[in-house]
Amino acid sequence: MQIYPVILCGGSGTRLWPMSRGGYPKQYLKLTGDHTLVQQTALRVRGMANVAASIVVTNNEQRFLVAEQLRQVDVASSAIVLEPASRNTAPAIAVAALLAMRDTPDALLLVLPSDHVIAGESAFVKAAEAAAQIARDGSLVTFGIAPTEPHTGYGYIRAGAPLGDAQSFTVDSFVEKPDAGTARRFIDEGKYYWNSGMFMLKASTYMEELRRYEPEIAQQAELSLNAAQRDHDFVRLDVQAFCACPNISVDHAVMEKTQRAAVVAVSDLGWNDIGSWTALAEIAERDGQGNALIGDVLTDAVTNSYIRAEHRLVAAIGLDNVVIVETADAVLVAHRDQAQDVKQIVAQLNAMGRHESVTHRRVVRPWGSYEGIDNGDRFQVKRIVVNPGAQLSLQMHHHRAEHWIVVKGTALVTNGDKEIMLTENQSTYIPLGITHRLLNPGKIPLELIEVQSGAYLGEDDIVRFEDTYGRVASA
Repeated sequence: MQIYPVILCGGSGTRLWPMSRGGYPKQYLKLTGDHTLVQQTALRVRGMANVAASIVVTNNEQRFLVAEQLRQVDVASSAIVLEPASRNTAPAIAVAALLAMRDTPDALLLVLPSDHVIAGESAFVKAAEAAAQIARDGSLVTFGIAPTEPHTGYGYIRAGAPLGDAQSFTVDSFVEKPDAGTARRFIDEGKYYWNSGMFMLKASTYMEELRRYEPEIAQQAELSLNAAQRDHDFVRLDVQAFCACPNISVDHAVMEKTQRAAVVAVSDLGWNDIGSWTALAEIAERDGQGNALIGDVLTDAVTNSYIRAEHRLVAAIGLDNVVIVETADAVLVAHRDQAQDVKQIVAQLNAMGRHESVTHRRVVRPWGSYEGIDNGDRFQVKRIVVNPGAQLSLQMHHHRAEHWIVVKGTALVTNGDKEIMLTENQSTYIPLGITHRLLNPGKIPLELIEVQSGAYLGEDDIVRFEDTYGRVASA
């Protein structure tokens, strides 16, 4: 049977703010190596046999982030499914199951969250192969992680009877996140495993059980896929049908109810869901003082701390057990024991309507990126990077004019009824209300400085007439 990896990557990842934000969550960040978390997830399955191209489930806002990051590591996907709204994991897996069954009726799904760290990749492949063996016979298999401590932040799985080897068991019960005393008892008993959120499922078996326990999800997922629109590699699910799906996890919808649940127990995965800065600090390389120092960091009398500098020098003196994370527009300072409470800061930012909970100073777009450099009364300065062959939408602004100065590469500019080619140190002026477009015809990134001037400089002052990337006509 062919295995279809299903990569779930629509989350917002606010627990790792200020690096992870609503518009650029943690799965797209290089937090533990040279690859982002979603790239690590996609590359992890390459060592397995009988693996098809991945099915990726994300949302409309993140579709180009996923596509570009997979392209960077030369990983092809069979489909990038775009959810019109978040409905948790049960509907997402249902759509992936239906897609896989169109190609292979007896397909197996290897369901993987895109934001986990797994250090033991050979152990992962071994566990996945063991899971595939029992999933072929109709079991719905979850991966259980042998606990290393009485963790209260994870759900637990109680293993039942063995299923032919020392690694596989029926599931006796699923247990919600316990208190500290209960978690300690689980460790002492030895039959409990952390619920990793990874699964190996026969697609047809999953749909059969979903129709039994949550028939509305099965029906609406099928309707949303049947009415979906295909746009290159993107599968745009029907909005009305998918939004009618109940918002429920695969655990609550199926795994906790089915009689077919099984668990493959793994002790050497090096697994971590990095749900907080404290969790990331625990797996980071540390110096003799117990510090993990990333970037341009200087310390004196600092111990047991995680300090990360992304854009400038960070100096710390006389601190113990803290987390410091610096980005271009925000700095987090927290005690390690309270780092998970960063969500309270994000909630405050959202309540105040501030952009720092959603976007970074550098904002990624399907054609490249832009970054704010300076702003003041009636003006704003940005650094714009356009990828080779990419172009912005044909657009106009009601409230601002723009000056473009090329500092690297070549730009083909539509300015009203004229097209002009600009190279390094050349510039043009786009008057207010004039239709314009910017294209990079070259083979290297185009970099330019944009100076905006006008009464209103918000990003929503854009009227789009044509767009390569299928964005709405006006924003």
